[in-house]
Amino acid sequence: MSSTTAGQVIRCKAAVAWEAGKPLVIEEVEVAPPQAMEVRLKILFTSLCHTDVYFWEAKGQTPLFPRIFGHEAGGIVESIGEGVTDLKPGDHVLPVFTGECKECRHCKSEESNMCDLLRINTDRGVMLNDGKSRFSINGQPIYHFVGTSTFSEYTVLHVGSVAKINPAAPLDKVCVLSCGISTGLGATLNVAKPKKGSTVAVFGLGAVGLAAAEGARIAGASRIIGVDLNAKRFDEAKKFGVTEFVNPKDHEKPVHEVLAEMTNGGVDRSIECTGSINAMISAFECVHDGWGVAVLVGVPNKDDAFKTHPMNLLNERTIKGTFFGNYKPRSDLPSVVEKYMNKELELEKFITHEVSFSEINKAFEYMLRGEGLRCIIRMDA
Repeated sequence: MSSTTAGQVIRCKAAVAWEAGKPLVIEEVEVAPPQAMEVRLKILFTSLCHTDVYFWEAKGQTPLFPRIFGHEAGGIVESIGEGVTDLKPGDHVLPVFTGECKECRHCKSEESNMCDLLRINTDRGVMLNDGKSRFSINGQPIYHFVGTSTFSEYTVLHVGSVAKINPAAPLDKVCVLSCGISTGLGATLNVAKPKKGSTVAVFGLGAVGLAAAEGARIAGASRIIGVDLNAKRFDEAKKFGVTEFVNPKDHEKPVHEVLAEMTNGGVDRSIECTGSINAMISAFECVHDGWGVAVLVGVPNKDDAFKTHPMNLLNERTIKGTFFGNYKPRSDLPSVVEKYMNKELELEKFITHEVSFSEINKAFEYMLRGEGLRCIIRMDA
């Protein structure tokens, strides 16, 4: 497939955030051609993640507007810039908010996925190549978001943030793998690594936590204990393999003591997906001495401090952190897509709403009301 629009400016629709917290506006934007080591994608499906909402509300960081949000998506390569060798027009891809340059020490390490060049940067609204945006309206630059900006029919990314996947995979399902679902799944499978028959606690039963539970189900955990302050989430969580539930509000004792009593001394693995510092501490203190491993996924507030007694560590408990489930985007995401294709991983149950691109603000309303998990936005509707 050769692109008839290669090298040209494309005019298309994009949902532009002109100011913090105000509804997005569907505008005609101009999308410049990709420069060296860049790729222009036609986005077919995108979904809304809590991170988009957080930065759209401009909570706690440098606001940057006007901006095109969106970072969970699936699309097709429209054209490639100079120096791009491993992608071609027509390839099916997932854009990713982080990246893999394949050259830095992190990319060459088997243990890390935190690329020096393409690690997530929420403040940068321009391309690395020349410090400029590829989006404009009547000559006014519109800023990028985390290098992806998928709330546009066409977008430009650095090649290192684009994962080529099986063209048979349905993009309206696997698009959710480009952020939250892979983060939770990988936290369990790649970092916590529960053994078959083990006991796993998951703190926070939003989309990321349920993906962590799905990972525990795939790994063969015998007990998956969901911990959440919202009892309404418990029924839904059963679909993801959660076998028992604890609401800390129902107990006078600290939740780590409740879990220790339930599991004869503590769980084998715990995954924390809330960002609450108290949940992080509880997730660590609830694991069994001798072999327990706690994995932190949620992003804390900037002033939080993690406090626990050193004996908890000396008694052979382990605490780990993870970023994007320790998946390297280009190297590892294709195999996660294959887990779905092989029916090992179920994605349909994460998708609770679908809207047309013109109704994108509905997706924000669903998330702000706490309704459902993922809302798919169809770009062609």
